[in-house]
Amino acid sequence: MSTAKRRRESNWKQRKQHQNPHGKIKSLEEYADEIGSVPAAGASAESSNGEQS
Repeated sequence: MSTAKRRRESNWKQRKQHQNPHGKIKSLEEYADEIGSVPAAGASAESSNGEQS
């Protein structure tokens, strides 16, 4: 087996093992953890998008 073929197969296996499942959506709490703030109760996604721009 050539080195290039091994490298392609290795990359393919890594991609398959580290996939995110389709349809997985982060919660507001997960996004807040990423940016380090807590979302206000009742805050809509539209208002938080406007604040970040």
